Amino acid sequence: MAEEPLLGGVELGGTKCVCLIGTREGAIRAQTQVPTGRDAAATLRQIEDVLGKLRSVHGPFAALGIASFGPLELRRESPGYGRIGSTSKEGWTDCDLAGFFSSRFRCGMGLSTDVIGAALAEGRWGAARGLSDFAYVTVGTGVGVGLVAAGKPLHGWHHPELGHVRVPRLPGDSFPGVCRFHGDCVEGLASGPAIEARSGAPPAELRPDSPVWDTVAHALAQLAHVLVLATGPQRILIGGGVMSAQPQLFAGVRSRLRASLNGYMRIESVPGGLEAYLVPPGLGVHAGPLGALALAAEALAGGRP
Repeated sequence: MAEEPLLGGVELGGTKCVCLIGTREGAIRAQTQVPTGRDAAATLRQIEDVLGKLRSVHGPFAALGIASFGPLELRRESPGYGRIGSTSKEGWTDCDLAGFFSSRFRCGMGLSTDVIGAALAEGRWGAARGLSDFAYVTVGTGVGVGLVAAGKPLHGWHHPELGHVRVPRLPGDSFPGVCRFHGDCVEGLASGPAIEARSGAPPAELRPDSPVWDTVAHALAQLAHVLVLATGPQRILIGGGVMSAQPQLFAGVRSRLRASLNGYMRIESVPGGLEAYLVPPGLGVHAGPLGALALAAEALAGGRP
C-alpha cells in the first residue's frame, strides 16, 4: 500500500503563524507556531526554518498550503500574484509570499487567504460538509470573510473583504473604531484590537456581561445581514479568537440578526432555525491551521483554490 502523502501548511495570522504537517484527511501530525513580527522577512525565515525541521522529522511533503491574512493578490495572471496588499499589519505590505515559498519548497503550492482556507477546511472536514454555498467569518486580530459559492471560493479581481464594510452603528455608539483605513468598519468596531481599545482589556479577560458585547454583537449581526442578502449562504460559520473566548456572543448575534432582517427572507425557515444557521466552526480553533492543509490538498489534487 502506498504511503499517505504528507502536506505542509502555514497559517499566517495577524498575531501568530502556525506551521504544520498533516494529511489529506485533515489529520495533523505536528504543528508549531512563531509570532507574526513586524519584520516580514525575518518572520518568513523563521517559518522556513520551522518547516524544514518538520520535514526532517516527519518526511517530505507533497504539497504546501499557505493561508494568509489579506488583502492578497489571488489572480494568477497578475504580476503581483501572491503578494500582500495594503494591510493593516505593519511591515507586511507588498510582501511576496508566492515568490518566497515557491523558491524554497519544490512542490505543489496552494495559496489563498486565511479565511478562504478555513472555509475550504470546514467544507472538507467541518460544519459545512455537504454544503455548496456558505460563509466563514473570523473575528480576531481582524475580521475576515471567506465565501464559497457553488462549491468554489468566491473571488473576482480581488477576494471578498467584508470585514471592512461599513454598517449601521448601534444608536448612541460614538466609538471611532480602530481600522486605520476606515475607522468604524466591522473590523474597526468588532475585532480584538477594537474591543481592547474600547474596553481597556483583551476580549478573553472581559466578563460575558460586559456592555462592550452589545456593540460587538450588533456589528457582527449587521455583517451577517449583508451576507444573507448578498450571497444567500446556506450557513454562516463564525470563528476566531474573540468568538471562541466569548461563545455567549452567538446568541446576541442571532437575536440581532433576526431583529435586523425584521421578517424579510424568512430566515427562521432555514432547517434548524437560526441556531443551526449561524454557528461556530465545526473544527473549532483548528479551522485556521487546517485551512492551510485544505489548500495543500487542493494543490495536490490539481485544483486551484
